[in-house]
Amino acid sequence: MDVLLIFRDLAIIIIFAKVFGLVARKLRAPQVVGEIVAGLLIGPSMLGIVKLNDFLGICAEIGVVLLMFSAGLGTNLKDLMKTGPKALAIACAGVFVPLAGGTLLYMLFYGFAPWGSEKFFTAVFIGVIMTATSVSITVETLKELGKLKSELGTAILSAAIIDDVIGIMVLTFVIGFRNPQVQPVFVLVRTVLFFALSVVIGFVIYKVFKLIDKRYPHTRRIPILALALCFGLAFLAEKVFGIADITGAYVAGIILSRLRDSDYIEEKMDINSYMIFGPIFFASIGLKTDISGITWEIVLFSAAFVGVALITKIIGCGATSRLCGYKGRDALRIGVGMMTRGEVALIVAQKGLAEGMISSVYFTSVILLIIVSSIVTPIALKLLFREKTKSPRRETAAR
Repeated sequence: MDVLLIFRDLAIIIIFAKVFGLVARKLRAPQVVGEIVAGLLIGPSMLGIVKLNDFLGICAEIGVVLLMFSAGLGTNLKDLMKTGPKALAIACAGVFVPLAGGTLLYMLFYGFAPWGSEKFFTAVFIGVIMTATSVSITVETLKELGKLKSELGTAILSAAIIDDVIGIMVLTFVIGFRNPQVQPVFVLVRTVLFFALSVVIGFVIYKVFKLIDKRYPHTRRIPILALALCFGLAFLAEKVFGIADITGAYVAGIILSRLRDSDYIEEKMDINSYMIFGPIFFASIGLKTDISGITWEIVLFSAAFVGVALITKIIGCGATSRLCGYKGRDALRIGVGMMTRGEVALIVAQKGLAEGMISSVYFTSVILLIIVSSIVTPIALKLLFREKTKSPRRETAAR
């Protein structure tokens, strides 16, 4: 790998991402929309001046992990406990409604298949891809809107984290049904063990960090150690317990969220994320897209795939939020906030390709879903969170 080419690609990504991010802000759209569009422009779909290589892919993954760590640091534990049962219900609906919708969509396009056939498992796997939620883009949008630490923001974050865990469990179960050598019960055991271990070890880690924070307040060693904890839990979550690394990063942030210097840690993490890793991550969504060789059949299926994936999340999460006591507008905000798909959907799709459960032609549908949801969700959230203001004429009349 040529180091000079890497430097060139980094310079192009950062410049284009920031310029288009500023343009998006001028147009009253979230910056992440501009950064995704920048990735599309410089990627293989249009200009083709930057290609996503292993190094950029790793940087993008670091960007996701840092973003989720910051989200955990900004999480209010009291609100998390308060919204816990509601978030679980929302997450369950956010998995099973898209799962059913995706399965039905494939069968409507390619015919219904009997239980146990290859076509049946392909249909179910299309639904499994739809279950994934990428909260990172929603997190960035909520940050810009100043709603990340609100009860509603915490509910969305909590539901999205639980959603990914349940989605990975469903993935394992589907693969297990197709391949008897895989034991689906193991994923349930590993998940329970991870969170149980997080509670026990997390309490000890919190006490250690509290002592360090008391003795060396507001010093750089605290965010350095916090970053090590973030990467360590991200590694343990995925390597040892088979859970997404972003879940481990989010848990690390929650462990440290009650520290006196939690805001200081978050500030230092945001510097790294804002300057390099964040732009690379959001631009990488566009860089992963290659629209060459698409047939009309795939275009039609992809359009339906995107529509069903977005609508089923809104219906499943939004309706359940309403049942959990959230008002109409807040329930819709939660449903829309859960629409985004990203790295987890890609991981699930790649797993399906490796297991021979789907063909590579459906990867285009997944990429399109990630791009559309990543662009539509921030804009929709900004519109939904816009406060109603009185017009000058009405104010004058009222006086």
